[in-house]
Amino acid sequence: MKRILLLTTLLVIIIGSSCNRNPYASTNKQYKKSAKSLAKQLRQSPSQQLIATAPDWVGTTNFNLRKPNLVIIHHTAQNSCDQTLKTFTMPSTSVSAHYVICKEGIIHHMLNDYLRAWHGGIGKWGAINDINSTSIGIEIDNNGIDTFSTAQINSLLVVLDSLKKRYSIPTANFIGHSDIAPTRKVDPNINFPWKQLADKGFGYWWSDTTGVTVPTYFNHMEALRLIGYDVKDSSATFGAFNRKYLQLESKVMAEPSRKVLYQLYKKYL
Repeated sequence: MKRILLLTTLLVIIIGSSCNRNPYASTNKQYKKSAKSLAKQLRQSPSQQLIATAPDWVGTTNFNLRKPNLVIIHHTAQNSCDQTLKTFTMPSTSVSAHYVICKEGIIHHMLNDYLRAWHGGIGKWGAINDINSTSIGIEIDNNGIDTFSTAQINSLLVVLDSLKKRYSIPTANFIGHSDIAPTRKVDPNINFPWKQLADKGFGYWWSDTTGVTVPTYFNHMEALRLIGYDVKDSSATFGAFNRKYLQLESKVMAEPSRKVLYQLYKKYL
């Protein structure tokens, strides 16, 4: 009888352990394996990687890790956080982000900030063409249409505050996916509260434009370029700007947009 009771207890423990097992245990194992492989590359001295002409290798004592300088905010365009987590743990998708923020405010930190996530794709901001190599990617659980929950935005502000302090990221460098890729992307969607972020020091915003007169010499294309936009496709850039700063779906740089742009332009000078 005692033996049966012992076996039953062991079976319950095994079943319980199986139920409580992290569903991402296998992909976490792959993460550690990949990180270990990258660490091995870092341990190699330059003399092991390149052809040296000097008889002896001399390693500098002055170095540290490269750090991110941009934060790119996305919406997931999927139906749930679980769906996004699954997408980012499937090698076949070739997409990822450093952070995923769920509707209830849960923060998933999926990748070490110093490592390169695959979130930006083809894009440009100022003189930067390889966005992934210099940025942190943050995905917010949103189907691309809905508003963003208060819990999500509160959690996002916590993450942004931490990143800004840790890496000394400039105020102007908190931007959206559509900013760097206006011809391809519209995220985060038109409902995203950019002003709320700017009020906390994450990005620039504009003030009341009543009474603002835009000088005749003002070149809005040059102003957009100065801010960071790629202006090769002007209508796409106008669309990204209007969506972000005026919550307006328009690809025309009308006078209200020019007034807003003029105010922002002066902040970037």
